[in-house]
Amino acid sequence: MHSFWLHHRATELCRVSQPFKRYVEIGRVALVNYGKEYGRLVVIVDVIDQNRALVDAPDMVRTQMNFKRLSLTDIKIDIKRVPKKKTLIQAMQEADVQAKWEKSSWGRKLIVQKKRAALNDFDRFKLMLAKIKRGGLIRQELAKLKKEATS
Repeated sequence: MHSFWLHHRATELCRVSQPFKRYVEIGRVALVNYGKEYGRLVVIVDVIDQNRALVDAPDMVRTQMNFKRLSLTDIKIDIKRVPKKKTLIQAMQEADVQAKWEKSSWGRKLIVQKKRAALNDFDRFKLMLAKIKRGGLIRQELAKLKKEATS
């Protein structure tokens, strides 16, 4: 076979096994991964050029942002290009963006990270004691199961 056909077959297999779904498009919800808006969910309302998009959120001023500072999520809302603030807020509420984000594994992971970062010294101490206690219970149960398996 020619190398062209082998390459074509390989790309077809890749396309079937893992289709790409997170496109930069109007209405795509993104997470800001750098800068003063870090950790905020924003919506792409317009694409300026190949490097920048106009983004907006209910609690921020509409601004342009580099794609390197955005992490695209699976969430997309149905809006037209450059909507009014009121229309954007209404569309985000109808799509229940915040609840979808908090249900996603990515969102849950970030919430846990924020909670851990907010712990004070005594909370970290209590967490350490709880982990030690949990580990002891797991060891006891495992020893019991091993004993049952051998006898």
